[in-house]
Amino acid sequence: RDFNERCAQCSEVNWGLTDGGRFYCRSCHNVTERTREVVNTDFITNSRVQTISKGLRKQENNDGGSEWYICEGFQLVLKKQVEALEALGVCPQMKDDILCNFWRCYLQKSKQAYCKRPSGEAVKALSVCESSTDVDSDPERPSVLHLLSLSESEGDLQTDCSFASSVSKVSESTSVYSGSVDGSLYLMKNQKEKLSMTMPMTLSFCYMALLWVREPMTLSELLRYVVEGHIPYLNVFQHFPEKMKLCGLDLKIFCVESWPVYEEVFNKMHELAAFLDLPRFPDITESCFLHPDMLCMKYLMEANLPDELHNWTCRVVKKIGIGEVDFLTLTPGNKSTRKVKYDVLAAAVIVVVLKLLFLLDDHYEWLLSELAEERNKNNTEGVPYFEFKKWYEVVKHSLDVKQKKLDEERAKYPWRCEKPLFYSVKNKSKVLKRRQMVVNLQNQFGKLSGSVQRAEKPNPSSFQLRWSEENTDGSCFHGHSLKGILQEKRGLLTAMNPDYWLCTVKLCNEKLCGHLAHYREVEFPQSYHFVLGLFSFLLWVQPSYIHDEVCMIEHKLFNKKLYKKLKYNTVLRK
Repeated sequence: RDFNERCAQCSEVNWGLTDGGRFYCRSCHNVTERTREVVNTDFITNSRVQTISKGLRKQENNDGGSEWYICEGFQLVLKKQVEALEALGVCPQMKDDILCNFWRCYLQKSKQAYCKRPSGEAVKALSVCESSTDVDSDPERPSVLHLLSLSESEGDLQTDCSFASSVSKVSESTSVYSGSVDGSLYLMKNQKEKLSMTMPMTLSFCYMALLWVREPMTLSELLRYVVEGHIPYLNVFQHFPEKMKLCGLDLKIFCVESWPVYEEVFNKMHELAAFLDLPRFPDITESCFLHPDMLCMKYLMEANLPDELHNWTCRVVKKIGIGEVDFLTLTPGNKSTRKVKYDVLAAAVIVVVLKLLFLLDDHYEWLLSELAEERNKNNTEGVPYFEFKKWYEVVKHSLDVKQKKLDEERAKYPWRCEKPLFYSVKNKSKVLKRRQMVVNLQNQFGKLSGSVQRAEKPNPSSFQLRWSEENTDGSCFHGHSLKGILQEKRGLLTAMNPDYWLCTVKLCNEKLCGHLAHYREVEFPQSYHFVLGLFSFLLWVQPSYIHDEVCMIEHKLFNKKLYKKLKYNTVLRK
């Protein structure tokens, strides 16, 4: 009540006190340097003692940096990533309404913030708030989440969720150099706990938020945007404020030298959703982009396949029930439901349809292609018949060009960041000298040989392969007809091909093996392998992931026939 100055940021007079004794604005959470004078007359009569609390966080270290914690570093990474997603067109509410709440819940569940210190861990002080109360008991306290707010600046790292002073002592006593306060302790804890924050888990948070708001972005697209540089991931610590000194063990946490893996990000997202005790996600309905019917339409266009195939994919989806809301909607913690990979599932449906119509056994599809070629010579309808052989040649050429360009870009990618990194104070001067020497040599050789400009980032696009029907060279197959391979039976168009070969007769235990079936290229026809390779390129996943989903769909589609066959074989053995 005695402090009546106006806030420098919002001009309000609405002050509160942090645990360190400093004033903070309840309106905008701005923390000032002013502290409260405390009058204590409990132990000496008729005497007045004034004390000033310094707070737990040191503002400046000897090297000019301020104390910071690993959770704050990951918070900055999430902030950069969600801002990049907003720039790509994601709804602005995802940041503050969804991802912010997920992150707050994670900090509380992992006992890094919004919690009381657990009993028995006062000495270890592993990322636990010493004197903070539960988030519901005092919602106006400045929280570690303020960096995710759009109105806050990056440089202000003040937080009321300061770790106890014992954390600094324990961290210093480990004699391992680290720019953060709890870097060494975080690595020790990371070895024991499965859900300690890592760089791939930041993408799991982003994908979980995208799935909650049902944004039209699959996990494969998210990872592709990361590789293309549209979403910060590699060397993202270069965007940290200058006061956050990153060195030593911090580099093992934030410095990554590999691309994120689909399976790891996907599995961690499901573990996170169960760990946070999230309720059932919003329903995935037929009008949602993640529904198989919608994704099949997208991938048919990108794979340059006829539009008429979409009717067949819809029939397969409806037949086996993988378009039902309960099957597609994520329910965290429900072990009875299968984890749905929406993009991989849609690609697998297309592969199954191609097997139904063309068999893909390295013989029947070429025979159909020859028949379609003969019919096209005498075709007067104006709509050409689909030729599998011609489609294969056009797509393979385009795919080889794209793959070669991608391999060259990956080979030339500058994995080392421009900002010098060092693991100890002793090596700091050597690293800076060496870095300066490298820069000078690069500049000199660049002048002699002519500077080579780094390739610009491609514009973000949902499609990697584009096909236009306006091309006169016949390279677009979207409008081609399937009449040459279909026949009408009982009022329905059916495939002329009566046969079908299964990828596997019996599925493996996914929990034990990790896969429903094992994929070896030499054991399958080349046409089948090519189609898997095409969608593997489009989705940035291994062909084995698509093969698993193909086997699952086949067993749902031919369940009755398979059951009869297995039962018959069992009787014969007896």
